[in-house]
Amino acid sequence: MPAFSRFLRYFLAVGRLGSIRKAADELNVSASAIDRQILNVEAEIGMPLFERLPTGLRLTAAGEIMMAAGGRWQKSLAEVRAQIEDLRGLKRGHVEIAVIDALAKGVIPAAVHALQSRYPGITIELKVASNDQVRRMIASGEVDFGVFFGPESYRDITVRAFVEVHLGFITPAGHPFGEQAEARFSACVGSPVVVPSSPLAVNQQIAVLEGTTRLTLERKAASNNIQMITSLVMEGVGIGILTSLDVVTEVRAGLLSFTRISDPVLRPMTLALCTASARPPSYAADIVLGEIQSAFGLLAWPGPSASISG
Repeated sequence: MPAFSRFLRYFLAVGRLGSIRKAADELNVSASAIDRQILNVEAEIGMPLFERLPTGLRLTAAGEIMMAAGGRWQKSLAEVRAQIEDLRGLKRGHVEIAVIDALAKGVIPAAVHALQSRYPGITIELKVASNDQVRRMIASGEVDFGVFFGPESYRDITVRAFVEVHLGFITPAGHPFGEQAEARFSACVGSPVVVPSSPLAVNQQIAVLEGTTRLTLERKAASNNIQMITSLVMEGVGIGILTSLDVVTEVRAGLLSFTRISDPVLRPMTLALCTASARPPSYAADIVLGEIQSAFGLLAWPGPSASISG
């Protein structure tokens, strides 16, 4: 990668996140490498690009100009690369992706649609499986890449991007419960509840909450299918318990409300876009991976606790 390309990638990430450390985590490079690139360019142009504040970095006037120019440069470079790929005939190939059930709607299908308009020669096969199955399919090379929960402890997996996903209550639009941004797990006691069953990953988090709070839910229905749970909630069967990821499409469409469960014992779940450590992606897979990675941030729940990396 040319030196300017590397600097611009680092600079845009720092400008967007307001932190060298956060940019280093997102780009999977050292903070010192990013800082060195920025300091070198600041010395070359004779002006600071950032104000160094106790709370982070803020763009200076020169930084704002660089940020706008960088965005235009990236767009132009992407267009040039696309034209060159056309000339070289590299927009061909077949890509296989494994995803969990919650991703069978929304961001992933939309990204595939965008890819098909830009790369009509690439065919994509999407396999929907349980969380553990997706991980095994990635590690074994059965698919080019995939998305699943909890990648931290697997050395045979390389994380390309991640978001933090929260557990919460889901209610039909207009339900009084849905007016709360967050609530403790105990808030649903006494109300009919629709819960996820195994093998859905959130089933384990509910078990943790029940064990630590010693509360008993009034279970009215259970399902191992996210669409069934959301349908039962919209029919008024009870308050549902799912992740923000599971219902982001319905919430943004105004069909459901999401109230995050705020119990301190509950930690966010990490949803990750991963490849096999031992198998570099093919050229076609790398194109698709990049498109999915760019859209991955849309899966994060809005708010200060959202965490995105790529």
